[in-house]
Amino acid sequence: METFQLNNLTITINKEGGDRYSKVSYPARYGRYAEIRHPDYLCHFNLLGEIRHLQGLGQDWPHPAEWLKRTIGNDWIYYASGGYGDVFDLIGEYYIPCFSYAGNSIFTGKPFQNPEVQQALQFRLKLSHLLKSSLKGQQLPDSINTFLQSIIRNSEKALARKGHTLHSVIQGRIPVLPPDSRHVDYEVIPVIIADGCRHNCGFCEIKTGSDFTIRSKQNILRQLTELQHFFGEDITNYNAVFLGQHDALAAGADLVRYAALKAYDIFRFSNSTIKGPSLFLFGSVDSFIETDEETFDCFNRLPYTTYINIGLESADQDTLNLLRKPISAEDVRKAFCRMLEINRKYEYIEITANFILMDDAPPGHHQAFIDMMQHGLKRRYSKGALYLSPLKGFHDRKNILKQFHAIRKGSMMPVYFYLIQRL
Repeated sequence: METFQLNNLTITINKEGGDRYSKVSYPARYGRYAEIRHPDYLCHFNLLGEIRHLQGLGQDWPHPAEWLKRTIGNDWIYYASGGYGDVFDLIGEYYIPCFSYAGNSIFTGKPFQNPEVQQALQFRLKLSHLLKSSLKGQQLPDSINTFLQSIIRNSEKALARKGHTLHSVIQGRIPVLPPDSRHVDYEVIPVIIADGCRHNCGFCEIKTGSDFTIRSKQNILRQLTELQHFFGEDITNYNAVFLGQHDALAAGADLVRYAALKAYDIFRFSNSTIKGPSLFLFGSVDSFIETDEETFDCFNRLPYTTYINIGLESADQDTLNLLRKPISAEDVRKAFCRMLEINRKYEYIEITANFILMDDAPPGHHQAFIDMMQHGLKRRYSKGALYLSPLKGFHDRKNILKQFHAIRKGSMMPVYFYLIQRL
């Protein structure tokens, strides 16, 4: 670690954060990063000099333990504490990610309308000019000067171009990340192995707009190689991969295994500063039921903890029909029982499932969920979370919360809200 004072800026490079993601009620930082402390703001940068975290230090900042984070897709997210204990019960994390874009969150705060938050983002725009003027006539160590020059180059326009480059490399957007990626604070490297979705349910508002198509190994290898260049030196701060898009499980065991192992080697996860590699992907009811034991044996031997999220939505046929989801309630129950079986059998695989919340759910929706739960489990079970997703455009927040607590009370498994986060 090296620190230098430049006028009113305290600059520190090569700071060491945590080496394992953990559930903590304070602003934790992971991997290697750099810091600039201004009297009013604290900024954290990755190893490429790109800003990643921004926090106000003044007494008017909304909360001393809240901060802004910039994603690799160039979105800003505000992390609100919201009362810690209650928040953890709702989403399984101590902080509420508040997005600068429309989503399905039941949380009503609008931090991006807060003047202090807006001023912090304006400070970020001015930082490059501040550094340029502060550097005039200064003799700095080469390491500090190199770092500051990288920040100056990473202007707002340059960071916006970087976000576009990411989507160009993977040839698509990531409209939603698996809810399980919360375990790594959504810090995943996205690799698309199959476009579209097999079901294209009528209720879904995050469709990619394309039919289900499996990509070639050549395409996947190109993505991996270009992503290695995209992340550069900062790749050491990553230890997780998301295989997209909405039903990567349907791409088949061979392609999932190929992409996972190639990513592990090319991204050098064995040397990552953050331990415990993770693999995330979505699966449909059909692809999950069709996946055989040999495939799960294969996944369990991968050098990851593998999380597979399945969109069940409802165990009630009337609700499935209303959602225009082309599967049967019987298949939903079958997939749920399979989920319990896989979670019990495999140490390094965790299957999770999604269910829908809506303002006017058919009367059988909640009861079918409880009946399925109580039939499948005789005791409480901690592995395999259930995520409840409010349909976008819901109007009655109190009713949604009432539904959530009713389901959570009757559940034998962990139940959390699913917040739609893109990349």
